[in-house]
Amino acid sequence: MEYSTGKIERELNALGMEYAKGSVYDRFCQLTDLRSVHGKRYELEGVLTIIVFAKLCGEDKPMGLAEWAKYRQEELVKMLGLRWTSMPHHNTYRRILAYHVYEQEVARLVGEYNQCGEQGEVYALDGKARRGMRKKDEEGQEYGLSVYDVQQGKVLSQVEVGRKENEIVQAPNALKSVEISQKVITADAMHTQRGLATQILEAQGEYVFPVKENQPQLYKNIQALFAPEYPKPGFGKIQTDFLTAQTVNKGHGRIETRTITTSEMLNTYSGWPGLAQVYRLERQFQWWRNGTCYRTSCEVEFGITSLTRQEASPKQLLQIRRSHWGIETGLHYRRDVTLKEDATRMTVGNTGKVMASLNNLVLALARQAGFHNTAQARRWFAADLSRALTLLTSPVSR
Repeated sequence: MEYSTGKIERELNALGMEYAKGSVYDRFCQLTDLRSVHGKRYELEGVLTIIVFAKLCGEDKPMGLAEWAKYRQEELVKMLGLRWTSMPHHNTYRRILAYHVYEQEVARLVGEYNQCGEQGEVYALDGKARRGMRKKDEEGQEYGLSVYDVQQGKVLSQVEVGRKENEIVQAPNALKSVEISQKVITADAMHTQRGLATQILEAQGEYVFPVKENQPQLYKNIQALFAPEYPKPGFGKIQTDFLTAQTVNKGHGRIETRTITTSEMLNTYSGWPGLAQVYRLERQFQWWRNGTCYRTSCEVEFGITSLTRQEASPKQLLQIRRSHWGIETGLHYRRDVTLKEDATRMTVGNTGKVMASLNNLVLALARQAGFHNTAQARRWFAADLSRALTLLTSPVSR
């Protein structure tokens, strides 16, 4: 596990627990508590710290969080310097998350914490459905839009978008709170928008976007550029500047061949902001069983990038485009499967939104501790609570 080794400014809470300025615990202390002072029994920072503590150690649902804390009551009171000697009921956790913290404030806290320390070069922009927030008989689902550092495994920004179609409107807001200079932003075709591309370029960043029918003229031009040529007899083929790279991956009974072809030929007359290359990416899949290929499929994607050939060769562009899927495997999958976010019913108030931000924090803390397997990290933390305490009270260093 890595922590800052330089001079660290430290504080003490009311009962003498030491924590570093800029640590998770310190940031929790700065959140706005919407509860009335009269009758308030549990400090907000203590409640949120216990939630993250319990989630780091393997619990996910409010009932499990409450029981985990109850069975470790004496140890937690001593470790966290708590004023109270009994742990909150599970309804207390639900009530505080639902009504007594600002969900935007928690999301901003997590994003700012995760932007400290080492950063990767590729940020993925993508939305995720909040299935655990869906109420009975309610049509549609609410979505959250995240900016995810695919190399460091951290959510740098998250905004609420409501329905799926609102992602286009909220994407600029998601990027505003992130330093994207010298970074490459990837997204799905929904976010292939002129305004977003311009915003990224003005912030000194770069983009790699797939192109579909939502940009009809651009899609048509790229498709025509890479279309097979059938010259008439006596006429040669049109000279092109195409460059190609290919990768082959084998595993899980499948062979996947990715072939990317890039070109600069649309740069001179396309009006797209900052266009430096267009590409055609073909993915061929073969499924094998007992030495026999029993199924094949092929997908073709067209796309654009502001990266020049000097900045990104076809091989590098292929790697960048593939890295976008890290937000699915590294973030969405872990939140849904490892942290059971969709399976946890949180339909009251802001519970689901706040818990989503705390899940982002838990995943980042697991990576900060040096783990790429979140389930393994949770078992490691559960074996010794002092490890989690050190992480929550130390400043981020990676």
